[in-house]
Amino acid sequence: MADAITATGLVKRYKTVTALDGVDLAVPTGSVLGLLGPNGAGKTTIVRILTTLLQPDEGSATVAGVDVLAKPRDVRRRIGLSGQYAAVDEYLTGFENLDMIGRLYHLGVKRSRERARELLASFRLEDAADRPSKTYSGGMRRRLDLAGALVADPPIIFLDEPTTGLDPRGRTEMWEVIQNLVAGGTTLLLTTQYLEEADLLADDIVVIDHGKIIAQGTADQLKMQVGGERLELTVRDPATLHAARDLLEPLGVGKAGLDEGRRTLLMPITGGAQVLTEALRVLDDAGIGIDDVGLRRPTLDDVFLSLTGHASEEDTPPPDAPVTTPPHPGRHAATDESPTGGA
Repeated sequence: MADAITATGLVKRYKTVTALDGVDLAVPTGSVLGLLGPNGAGKTTIVRILTTLLQPDEGSATVAGVDVLAKPRDVRRRIGLSGQYAAVDEYLTGFENLDMIGRLYHLGVKRSRERARELLASFRLEDAADRPSKTYSGGMRRRLDLAGALVADPPIIFLDEPTTGLDPRGRTEMWEVIQNLVAGGTTLLLTTQYLEEADLLADDIVVIDHGKIIAQGTADQLKMQVGGERLELTVRDPATLHAARDLLEPLGVGKAGLDEGRRTLLMPITGGAQVLTEALRVLDDAGIGIDDVGLRRPTLDDVFLSLTGHASEEDTPPPDAPVTTPPHPGRHAATDESPTGGA
């Protein structure tokens, strides 16, 4: 399978800050790559370079077989981009937003209207089609923004934090929309601060920290790097948490982590139920009461903590990075200078 997106040795510096430090990527056609990383890791910088909004200081990249630096206009004809914030005109209706984008991409009056109606139906926005988008909920605006990125039916989509700011219901609805896109054969590069999002949607995951790739693989492969099962328990009395750790660590295969605010201990183990039974016996003999106990597999949260030493957070550019405000779709005015839909 050919690669829809490639990057080799991408470097981007902002004065004294190195945002990207030699990043290599390969995204096969029809697959989903999830970019994960803590705050300031460089995820959004990668998206900006691949969508021609930013030039790297070093390195090369291709999208749909087209050189990003040599032929940016050709790249823009082949991609859709939905950024962290919905780029819709709040004074236009949902239908008018999509119809306008279609006309800017020279689809013609008839096809633009047809495509707008098709997408409104696909994104379950038909009932709100003729309402100003400023009356939409956050989830509805995000769906409309993503629909705008699909007006020209691009083969490659970039989604930068597509569910940022959504409530759990809105996030689930967006996941469903994205899964339908992928089922249709679209190649997708996704950045996210939600680990469960990458676990659910991505075929392959790249973990970035301080501008470098520190791990890559499927969700299961990354979890295997952390190890097997975890013993997790909550003590009844916070004062006994450290004593519980001292008693239980000989039963595990590594140091136990403590969350004193939640009165919780988490420890890597092998042996499953046998170790759990022994742990309960040891604690009971010591008179340490517990409120909850169980076994669980490692999660992507565990992977992050293991690889980076901190949890995943929303990606932001370095403090001295230039601020790029993507133009409103309505201001592209019959040019091919911009990615499809909201940027």
